[in-house]
Amino acid sequence: MIRVIRVLVTVRSAFVAFPHVFGAWLLAISVPVVAQPADVVVSHHARGVFPGEAVLLLVEASGSVRDVRGTAFDETIRFYRRPDGLWRGLVGIDLLVEPGDYDVAIQIMSPTGTTAECVYTLSVQPKEYRTRQLTVAPRYVEPPPEVSERIAREAQQQTAIFATNTEDRLWRGLWGLPVPGQATSAFGSRSVFNGQARSPHSGADFRAALGTSVTAPNAGRVVFTGDTYFSGGSVIIDHGWGLYSYFAHLSKILVEEGDLLEPGQLVGHAGSTGRVTGPHLHWTVRMNGARVDPLSLIEILRQ
Repeated sequence: MIRVIRVLVTVRSAFVAFPHVFGAWLLAISVPVVAQPADVVVSHHARGVFPGEAVLLLVEASGSVRDVRGTAFDETIRFYRRPDGLWRGLVGIDLLVEPGDYDVAIQIMSPTGTTAECVYTLSVQPKEYRTRQLTVAPRYVEPPPEVSERIAREAQQQTAIFATNTEDRLWRGLWGLPVPGQATSAFGSRSVFNGQARSPHSGADFRAALGTSVTAPNAGRVVFTGDTYFSGGSVIIDHGWGLYSYFAHLSKILVEEGDLLEPGQLVGHAGSTGRVTGPHLHWTVRMNGARVDPLSLIEILRQ
Protein backbone atom coordinates (compact mmCIF):
# COMPACT_ATOMS: atom_id res chain seq x y z
CA MET A 1 0.00 0.00 0.00
CA ILE A 2 1.40 3.39 -0.98
CA ARG A 3 -0.12 6.74 -0.05
CA VAL A 4 1.46 9.91 -1.40
CA ILE A 5 1.03 13.52 -0.28
CA ARG A 6 2.79 16.26 -2.26
CA VAL A 7 3.31 19.79 -1.00
CA LEU A 8 5.54 22.75 -1.77
CA VAL A 9 7.80 23.51 1.19
CA THR A 10 9.54 26.87 1.27
CA VAL A 11 12.88 26.61 3.04
CA ARG A 12 14.36 29.92 4.18
CA SER A 13 17.13 31.17 6.36
CA ALA A 14 15.63 32.42 9.64
CA PHE A 15 13.00 30.39 11.48
CA VAL A 16 9.85 31.81 13.05
CA ALA A 17 6.81 29.99 14.43
CA PHE A 18 4.41 30.13 11.52
CA PRO A 19 2.66 26.77 11.16
CA HIS A 20 0.55 26.02 8.11
CA VAL A 21 -1.64 22.94 7.64
CA PHE A 22 -2.17 20.97 4.44
CA GLY A 23 -4.26 17.87 5.26
CA ALA A 24 -2.02 15.49 7.20
CA TRP A 25 0.95 17.85 6.95
CA LEU A 26 2.10 20.45 9.43
CA LEU A 27 4.71 22.69 7.86
CA ALA A 28 7.09 25.00 9.68
CA ILE A 29 7.74 27.98 7.40
CA SER A 30 10.65 30.38 7.89
CA VAL A 31 11.04 34.11 7.40
CA PRO A 32 12.70 34.72 4.02
CA VAL A 33 15.99 36.07 3.08
CA VAL A 34 16.05 34.13 -0.17
CA ALA A 35 13.20 31.67 -0.79
CA GLN A 36 14.23 28.22 -2.07
CA PRO A 37 11.20 26.07 -2.90
CA ALA A 38 11.54 22.34 -2.18
CA ASP A 39 9.03 19.92 -3.64
CA VAL A 40 8.57 17.14 -1.04
CA VAL A 41 6.81 13.79 -1.46
CA VAL A 42 6.31 11.41 1.47
CA SER A 43 4.80 7.95 1.14
CA HIS A 44 4.90 4.62 2.93
CA HIS A 45 5.09 0.98 1.92
CA ALA A 46 3.81 -1.86 4.12
CA ARG A 47 1.89 -5.13 4.01
CA GLY A 48 -0.62 -3.23 6.11
CA VAL A 49 -0.52 -0.60 8.83
CA PHE A 50 -1.30 -2.87 11.77
CA PRO A 51 0.14 -3.58 15.22
CA GLY A 52 3.23 -5.73 14.77
CA GLU A 53 4.12 -4.49 11.28
CA ALA A 54 7.26 -2.87 9.89
CA VAL A 55 6.62 0.19 7.70
CA LEU A 56 8.99 1.69 5.13
CA LEU A 57 8.79 5.49 4.87
CA LEU A 58 9.88 7.09 1.59
CA VAL A 59 10.86 10.77 1.36
CA GLU A 60 11.70 12.55 -1.89
CA ALA A 61 12.77 16.20 -1.85
CA SER A 62 13.97 18.38 -4.66
CA GLY A 63 17.13 20.40 -4.21
CA SER A 64 20.10 19.56 -1.99
CA VAL A 65 19.34 17.56 1.16
CA ARG A 66 21.97 16.79 3.77
CA ASP A 67 19.93 14.56 6.06
CA VAL A 68 16.41 13.41 6.90
CA ARG A 69 15.29 12.48 10.41
CA GLY A 70 11.96 11.60 11.92
CA THR A 71 10.13 10.72 15.12
CA ALA A 72 7.42 8.08 15.39
CA PHE A 73 5.93 6.40 18.47
CA ASP A 74 8.37 8.47 20.58
CA GLU A 75 11.37 6.92 18.81
CA THR A 76 13.92 8.50 16.47
CA ILE A 77 13.69 7.35 12.86
CA ARG A 78 16.88 7.53 10.80
CA PHE A 79 16.75 7.77 7.02
CA TYR A 80 19.32 6.68 4.47
CA ARG A 81 19.58 7.85 0.87
CA ARG A 82 19.53 5.47 -2.06
CA PRO A 83 21.55 6.20 -5.22
CA ASP A 84 18.36 7.46 -6.90
CA GLY A 85 18.08 10.20 -4.24
CA LEU A 86 15.11 8.64 -2.40
CA TRP A 87 15.38 8.68 1.41
CA ARG A 88 14.14 5.61 3.31
CA GLY A 89 13.40 5.04 6.98
CA LEU A 90 11.96 2.13 8.95
CA VAL A 91 9.13 2.48 11.45
CA GLY A 92 8.12 -0.34 13.77
CA ILE A 93 4.52 -0.55 15.05
CA ASP A 94 4.63 -2.53 18.28
CA LEU A 95 2.39 -5.56 18.63
CA LEU A 96 0.37 -3.89 21.41
CA VAL A 97 -0.12 -0.45 19.80
CA GLU A 98 -3.77 0.60 19.90
CA PRO A 99 -5.50 1.37 16.57
CA GLY A 100 -5.66 5.07 15.69
CA ASP A 101 -3.83 7.89 13.92
CA TYR A 102 -0.17 8.37 14.81
CA ASP A 103 1.96 11.25 13.54
CA VAL A 104 5.45 10.87 12.12
CA ALA A 105 7.35 14.15 12.43
CA ILE A 106 9.89 14.53 9.62
CA GLN A 107 12.76 17.03 9.40
CA ILE A 108 14.51 17.64 6.06
CA MET A 109 17.88 19.37 6.48
CA SER A 110 19.72 21.27 3.75
CA PRO A 111 23.53 21.57 3.48
CA THR A 112 23.28 25.15 4.81
CA GLY A 113 21.49 24.06 8.00
CA THR A 114 17.95 25.15 7.16
CA THR A 115 15.22 22.68 8.03
CA ALA A 116 11.81 21.94 6.55
CA GLU A 117 9.43 20.12 8.87
CA CYS A 118 6.24 18.20 8.19
CA VAL A 119 3.99 15.60 9.79
CA TYR A 120 2.94 12.41 8.03
CA THR A 121 0.10 10.42 9.58
CA LEU A 122 0.03 6.63 9.85
CA SER A 123 -3.46 5.27 10.47
CA VAL A 124 -3.01 2.04 12.44
CA GLN A 125 -5.87 -0.34 11.71
CA PRO A 126 -7.10 -3.06 14.10
CA LYS A 127 -5.97 -6.62 13.50
CA GLU A 128 -7.12 -9.81 15.17
CA TYR A 129 -4.52 -12.51 15.72
CA ARG A 130 -5.59 -16.10 16.24
CA THR A 131 -5.70 -17.79 19.63
CA ARG A 132 -4.74 -21.44 20.06
CA GLN A 133 -5.60 -23.78 22.91
CA LEU A 134 -2.80 -26.19 23.90
CA THR A 135 -2.41 -28.89 26.50
CA VAL A 136 1.21 -29.43 27.52
CA ALA A 137 3.16 -30.84 30.42
CA PRO A 138 2.88 -28.58 33.51
CA ARG A 139 6.62 -27.82 33.45
CA TYR A 140 6.09 -25.84 30.22
CA VAL A 141 3.52 -23.58 31.89
CA GLU A 142 4.87 -22.56 35.29
CA PRO A 143 8.63 -22.38 35.88
CA PRO A 144 9.81 -23.54 39.31
CA PRO A 145 10.30 -20.81 41.94
CA GLU A 146 14.05 -21.37 42.16
CA VAL A 147 14.61 -19.99 38.64
CA SER A 148 12.62 -16.75 39.11
CA GLU A 149 15.77 -14.73 39.84
CA ARG A 150 17.47 -16.07 36.70
CA ILE A 151 14.43 -15.28 34.55
CA ALA A 152 14.30 -11.70 35.87
CA ARG A 153 18.03 -11.19 35.30
CA GLU A 154 17.88 -12.47 31.72
CA ALA A 155 14.83 -10.35 30.93
CA GLN A 156 16.58 -7.24 32.26
CA GLN A 157 19.68 -7.98 30.19
CA GLN A 158 17.67 -8.37 26.98
CA THR A 159 15.68 -5.21 27.67
CA ALA A 160 18.91 -3.25 28.02
CA ILE A 161 20.25 -4.64 24.73
CA PHE A 162 17.11 -3.81 22.75
CA ALA A 163 17.07 -0.28 24.22
CA THR A 164 20.51 0.44 22.73
CA ASN A 165 20.38 2.33 19.43
CA THR A 166 23.79 2.12 17.77
CA GLU A 167 24.87 4.87 15.39
CA ASP A 168 26.05 2.74 12.46
CA ARG A 169 23.63 1.10 10.04
CA LEU A 170 25.17 -2.32 9.40
CA TRP A 171 22.34 -3.93 7.44
CA ARG A 172 21.97 -3.32 3.73
CA GLY A 173 19.87 -4.41 0.81
CA LEU A 174 17.46 -7.34 0.91
CA TRP A 175 16.79 -9.51 3.95
CA GLY A 176 16.82 -13.31 3.82
CA LEU A 177 15.31 -16.11 5.87
CA PRO A 178 17.61 -17.61 8.53
CA VAL A 179 16.46 -21.16 7.63
CA PRO A 180 14.78 -22.61 4.53
CA GLY A 181 11.01 -22.96 4.45
CA GLN A 182 8.00 -21.05 5.69
CA ALA A 183 7.10 -19.88 9.16
CA THR A 184 4.97 -22.44 11.03
CA SER A 185 3.77 -20.28 13.92
CA ALA A 186 1.99 -17.02 13.21
CA PHE A 187 3.43 -13.86 14.69
CA GLY A 188 1.05 -12.24 17.17
CA SER A 189 -0.91 -15.39 17.95
CA ARG A 190 -1.96 -15.94 21.54
CA SER A 191 -1.58 -19.29 23.26
CA VAL A 192 -3.64 -20.67 26.11
CA PHE A 193 -1.62 -23.40 27.84
CA ASN A 194 -3.67 -25.71 30.04
CA GLY A 195 -6.32 -23.00 30.34
CA GLN A 196 -3.81 -20.23 31.19
CA ALA A 197 -3.45 -17.33 28.71
CA ARG A 198 0.06 -16.27 27.74
CA SER A 199 1.54 -13.14 26.15
CA PRO A 200 1.20 -12.83 22.36
CA HIS A 201 3.86 -14.58 20.28
CA SER A 202 6.34 -11.83 19.39
CA GLY A 203 8.39 -13.73 16.80
CA ALA A 204 8.11 -16.18 13.94
CA ASP A 205 8.75 -19.90 14.35
CA PHE A 206 10.23 -21.97 11.52
CA ARG A 207 10.18 -25.71 11.13
CA ALA A 208 13.82 -26.80 11.39
CA ALA A 209 15.17 -30.23 12.18
CA LEU A 210 17.87 -30.67 14.79
CA GLY A 211 21.15 -29.41 13.32
CA THR A 212 19.63 -27.25 10.56
CA SER A 213 21.97 -24.39 9.66
CA VAL A 214 20.82 -20.97 10.92
CA THR A 215 22.26 -17.99 9.03
CA ALA A 216 22.30 -14.22 9.50
CA PRO A 217 19.38 -12.59 7.63
CA ASN A 218 21.51 -9.50 7.07
CA ALA A 219 24.76 -7.92 8.21
CA GLY A 220 25.19 -7.15 11.90
CA ARG A 221 27.26 -7.51 15.03
CA VAL A 222 26.74 -10.26 17.60
CA VAL A 223 25.92 -8.64 20.95
CA PHE A 224 24.77 -11.69 22.93
CA THR A 225 25.31 -15.43 22.96
CA GLY A 226 24.39 -17.85 25.69
CA ASP A 227 21.90 -20.18 27.27
CA THR A 228 18.70 -18.62 28.63
CA TYR A 229 15.94 -20.26 30.61
CA PHE A 230 13.06 -19.77 28.18
CA SER A 231 14.95 -19.58 24.88
CA GLY A 232 17.83 -22.02 25.42
CA GLY A 233 20.75 -21.43 23.06
CA SER A 234 20.32 -17.78 22.03
CA VAL A 235 22.03 -15.27 19.76
CA ILE A 236 21.22 -11.56 19.41
CA ILE A 237 22.49 -9.64 16.36
CA ASP A 238 22.58 -5.84 16.31
CA HIS A 239 21.94 -4.71 12.73
CA GLY A 240 22.32 -1.03 13.70
CA TRP A 241 19.92 1.88 14.14
CA GLY A 242 17.88 0.02 16.78
CA LEU A 243 17.20 -3.06 14.62
CA TYR A 244 17.88 -6.47 16.22
CA SER A 245 17.50 -10.16 15.39
CA TYR A 246 17.06 -12.66 18.23
CA PHE A 247 17.45 -16.40 17.52
CA ALA A 248 16.28 -18.92 20.10
CA HIS A 249 16.40 -22.68 20.85
CA LEU A 250 19.74 -23.24 19.09
CA SER A 251 21.46 -26.59 19.68
CA LYS A 252 24.86 -25.12 18.80
CA ILE A 253 26.19 -21.56 18.63
CA LEU A 254 29.01 -20.88 16.17
CA VAL A 255 29.58 -17.15 16.75
CA GLU A 256 30.92 -15.05 19.59
CA GLU A 257 29.98 -11.67 21.00
CA GLY A 258 31.65 -8.95 18.96
CA ASP A 259 31.69 -10.92 15.69
CA LEU A 260 30.73 -8.89 12.62
CA LEU A 261 28.50 -11.03 10.41
CA GLU A 262 27.83 -10.88 6.70
CA PRO A 263 24.41 -11.73 5.22
CA GLY A 264 24.01 -15.49 5.03
CA GLN A 265 26.88 -16.23 7.42
CA LEU A 266 26.41 -19.30 9.63
CA VAL A 267 25.25 -18.42 13.16
CA GLY A 268 24.53 -21.86 14.60
CA HIS A 269 22.31 -24.92 14.38
CA ALA A 270 18.61 -25.22 15.16
CA GLY A 271 17.53 -27.30 18.13
CA SER A 272 15.03 -27.70 20.94
CA THR A 273 16.84 -26.07 23.85
CA GLY A 274 14.93 -23.99 26.39
CA ARG A 275 11.23 -24.42 27.12
CA VAL A 276 10.00 -25.94 23.88
CA THR A 277 8.39 -29.25 22.92
CA GLY A 278 10.38 -29.90 19.72
CA PRO A 279 13.14 -28.62 17.43
CA HIS A 280 12.49 -25.40 15.51
CA LEU A 281 13.90 -21.90 15.11
CA HIS A 282 12.34 -18.87 16.79
CA TRP A 283 13.25 -15.52 15.19
CA THR A 284 12.33 -12.27 16.89
CA VAL A 285 12.90 -8.81 15.36
CA ARG A 286 12.98 -5.65 17.47
CA MET A 287 12.84 -2.28 15.72
CA ASN A 288 13.50 0.62 18.09
CA GLY A 289 12.02 -1.56 20.79
CA ALA A 290 8.89 -2.43 18.79
CA ARG A 291 8.02 -6.10 18.36
CA VAL A 292 7.40 -6.58 14.64
CA ASP A 293 6.85 -9.60 12.42
CA PRO A 294 10.19 -10.55 10.80
CA LEU A 295 8.32 -11.49 7.62
CA SER A 296 6.99 -7.93 7.31
CA LEU A 297 10.56 -6.61 7.34
CA ILE A 298 11.56 -9.00 4.54
CA GLU A 299 8.52 -7.99 2.50
CA ILE A 300 8.87 -4.21 2.64
CA LEU A 301 12.56 -4.23 1.74
CA ARG A 302 12.10 -6.30 -1.41
CA GLN A 303 11.52 -3.22 -3.52
